[in-house]
Amino acid sequence: MAEVIRMPLLSDTMTEGKIVAWNKQVGDKVKADDVLADVETDKATMEVNGYVDGTLLYIGVPAGEAAKINQIIAIVGKAGEDYKQLLDKESTTTENKQPAKVEAAAQSSQPETAQIASNSDDRIKASPLAKKIAADKGLDISKVAGSGDGGRIIKKDIDGYNESAAPALAASSQTATPQKTVASFVAGEESHTDVPLTQMRKVIARRLGESMFTAPHFYLTMELNMDNAMAARTAINELSPVKVSFNDMIIKACASALRLHPDVNSSWMGEFIRKNNHIHIGSALALPEGLIVPVIRFADQKSLSQIAADAKELYGKAKDKKLQPAEFSGNTFTISNLGMMDIEEFTAIINPPDSCILAVGKIKEVVVNQNGQFVVTNIMKVTLSCDHRSVDGAVGAAFLQTLKKFLENPVTMLV
Repeated sequence: MAEVIRMPLLSDTMTEGKIVAWNKQVGDKVKADDVLADVETDKATMEVNGYVDGTLLYIGVPAGEAAKINQIIAIVGKAGEDYKQLLDKESTTTENKQPAKVEAAAQSSQPETAQIASNSDDRIKASPLAKKIAADKGLDISKVAGSGDGGRIIKKDIDGYNESAAPALAASSQTATPQKTVASFVAGEESHTDVPLTQMRKVIARRLGESMFTAPHFYLTMELNMDNAMAARTAINELSPVKVSFNDMIIKACASALRLHPDVNSSWMGEFIRKNNHIHIGSALALPEGLIVPVIRFADQKSLSQIAADAKELYGKAKDKKLQPAEFSGNTFTISNLGMMDIEEFTAIINPPDSCILAVGKIKEVVVNQNGQFVVTNIMKVTLSCDHRSVDGAVGAAFLQTLKKFLENPVTMLV
C-alpha cells in the first residue's frame, strides 16, 4: 500500500519547510534510507528521508516552494499504484487540490534534466545540498566517495570527508553551484532589489515581533570593570586546551549568577511562571540568512574550557548549517554580544521563552579618577532586557550586581 511522506517537524520553531531540491523524481525507485529532498528550515538546511521502500509516485511540493508542517510532500508505493484516494482524505487545501498538475510538472522536468546532464561535463552524482556544502567548504567534490544510491554523494559524505579543502573548486562543481547575481547601479537612476525571505528570516520576524509587542520589555544597563577579567583570561589561556574568549567568560558568569537568581532563569507561561532548575545559555550568532542561537547546555556545571569547546563546536556547526534541533533549542537565558563589532551599548529583544536577554557591548578604555589620580581602565557596558511579567526591576538589578562581581573578580565564579 502506498505511503504518504509528510513535511517533518525539524525544529521547535518551524512552521513550514522550503523544498530546496528533490533528489528523486517521480518514477524513481527509492529505499528507506534514501534522501528524498533537501529542506530549508528556519535554522538550517536538512535532509529528509522517506523511511519506506518503493517507487516515488507523487511529488506534492515543487522545488523552491514551501510546505506546512505535516503537509504531504510525496507518496511512495508500488509502481503504477493508485494513490489518489490518499490525497482525497487530506483537507482540501489549494496545494492538495492539484496533484495532477504538480505530478505532470515533475514528470515533464525529467527529460529536460536528462538533456542538461547529457550536454554537460558534470558527470558527478551528488545531491544539491552536498554540492552546496562542498562549494562552501572549498572541496573538490569529485574526490569524495559517495555512499548513496548508485554511488551518489550525499551530505554525510561531505561531512565525513577529512582531506584538506582544495584551493579552488573543479569546473564541474562551479557549474553545479548557482552564482550570485550582482546588482548593477546606474548613477541618477532609481532601482531596488527584492530579496526573498529565508525560512530563518521569516521565523525571526514572527517570533521577535511577537516578543516585542507581547512581552512588556524594560532595560537595565550597568558598567563593568574588565581589568581583572582581561588579566584572568590571559592566565587561563596559558593553561586551557581550548582558547577561552571573553564571551565564554560572560557565559560562565551569567550561568553562575543565574544559579543565585533563579527568578531570572524563568519563562512566562501565561497562567504561571516556570522557574527552570537547569541553566541552558543561548549565545546569539549572526549568519547571512539571519540569527540563530546555539545553546550551551548546563553551562553552570561546566568549566570555562568546556564552555569554550562547546561554543566553538556549535558555532562551527551553525555556520555549516549542521546544527541539530536539540543544539538550538531549550535556552533558558540568552546572550547577544556585539562587542566584537565595535558596538558600545545596545538593547536586545527577548528571545522566547526566556524572561531575559543580556546585550553585551565592547570593552573600551576609559580614563577615570582613582584616589585623586587619573588612570586608564577597561569598561564594558551590559544591558539586561527583562520581561516585566516575570521579572521585576529589583530582581534584574540584583542579577546584574552578581554578574558584575563575577566578571570584575573572575576567581569568585570558579570557586
